Formats: sequence, structure tokens, C-alpha cells
Amino acid sequence: MACDVKRMPTVDGKTGVVGIIGNPIRHSLSPLMQNAAFVAGQLDYVYVPFAVTPENLEQAVIGLKALGVCGFNVTIPHKTAIIPFLDRLDESADAAGAVNTVHVCGSTLIGYNTDGAGLVDSLSTDLEFSPGAEQILIVGAGGAARGAIAALCRFGAKKILIFNRSIENARAVMLDMNLRYPETKISVVLQNQLSREELGSTSLLLNTTSLGMNGERLENINLAYLPKYAKIYDMVYSNSGTPLVKEASAFGLRAVNGLGMLVAQGERAFEIWTGVKPPEGVMMRALAPLLRS
Repeated sequence: MACDVKRMPTVDGKTGVVGIIGNPIRHSLSPLMQNAAFVAGQLDYVYVPFAVTPENLEQAVIGLKALGVCGFNVTIPHKTAIIPFLDRLDESADAAGAVNTVHVCGSTLIGYNTDGAGLVDSLSTDLEFSPGAEQILIVGAGGAARGAIAALCRFGAKKILIFNRSIENARAVMLDMNLRYPETKISVVLQNQLSREELGSTSLLLNTTSLGMNGERLENINLAYLPKYAKIYDMVYSNSGTPLVKEASAFGLRAVNGLGMLVAQGERAFEIWTGVKPPEGVMMRALAPLLRS
């Protein structure tokens, strides 16, 4: 059940309120793109950022519910910590072990994770890649990796290989996901460097770590071993291009960063709250001037 969609041009007492909680929150691009979509769609909503510290998380969730907001996004450091304060989880959030979107349905708080589905949307739009029989190589074994693997499995992935500095963490993710999605073969790289054979059979390399955000490069991955048809997706996004995207392009491989995922997960959250799809392309166009600066 979505909050009533009203086509009104001004903010008043009937305006639906959504937002985002996190700490820090000033850097978030979500208010810009969500409010642009509400205006373009002539929907009577406003999207507000709320700075919430970890010690105030429970009170903030109670307060947002009491204020009658329609829903809110959840970002660092609350994506896992918020789960005990919600009434139930959608499969997307349960499988990922993290929540990035909350829908307030009357007195019920429902947690979703739109990151994974947003990733699949972006893979299709930006790389023309659909999960299937080909091998997908996941770099990382944290919350972003869990969400990505769960979504890829739900959308038909057949073979996933996890590469992570901690083999124990990678195995924990593998075991959980194998139980949830037995139709997908999920395995772990058992050494600290990917072999020529492992890379040579990879169709998609997906970086789910934060490496690259500050100019770091992924270690122990020789992109020269990837087949020429392989595609690279880096969840980190940068207007100047991440090191992984730049290196992949130098090898003639098709590569994109995570901006498309940011937009796609926001579009899915928008639909959860309002019950309608956002106007096509509006969120991406809203971010373009900022990312060019």
C-alpha cells in the first residue's frame, strides 16, 4: 500500500514526506534526484535528509513513524543496525542482511533493499548484461556483495565466484547464499590472487568494495587475463572515472561505474513509496550538472 499520490505543486499540510537517514548525510545525492522526480511527475511529495547518529537510531525510527512519513532511505552506518526496529523485511532485505529503503504502511515498517535490483537494472541499461549461464566474479564479501549476489541469483545467475581478502568471510556469504538460492552455483577463490583460468572464464567482474573511492586500485586481479567480451562494473562512482574503470578501458574492456545503480535503486524506492514509476531519465539528468563540476 503506497501513500496517496496527489498532484499538487506546493508543499503544504497534505504533502507526503520521505527522506534519508544516515551519518554523515550532507554528501547524499538522493534529495537532489528524488525531489527532481517528484517535481517532474507532479507528485505532492518532498524528500528530506535527516542526520541520525547511531545512538539515536531507534528514537529516530520511532519519531519518523510517529510523524507519519511515507518512507525513507537508509544509508551508512544504519543499513544493518535498523533491522531490529522494523516490523518485517522484504526478501531483498532479508537475503542481503541490510536495508536501504523503508516503507511506512500505516503502523507497519517494512524494510527493502533496492540496491541489488538497482544493480541488475544498471547492468542491463549500462552494459547490456543479463545474469545467466556465464560466470560472474564478485570482488568483496560485505553487505554490498551480499545484496548483489542475492539479486543476481533472483534474476537468474547460474555461476558466481567470490574473491575477497578474507576467505572466511567469503565462505560465510557463499554458504548462506547457497542455502537461499540452490539453483546458482556459488564458490570462493581459495587463494589471494585470481588465476588466469578463473579470470579467463569470467563474463562480468563486479567490484562491491569501496576500493577506488580514494584512488586505490584492486590488487591481485590481472585484467589482461579477462576475455575481450568481459564487462566491468564498479559500484564506486566518480565523475573522473575510478581506477578500475580506467584500467579496464585501457585493456579495451567495456566498463562503467556505479552511478547507474545509484539512480536505479532510487527509482525503485520511489515506486515503493508512491506506487508509480518516476519519470524516465529525470533522476540521472538531475545529477549530471553536479557530476560535471
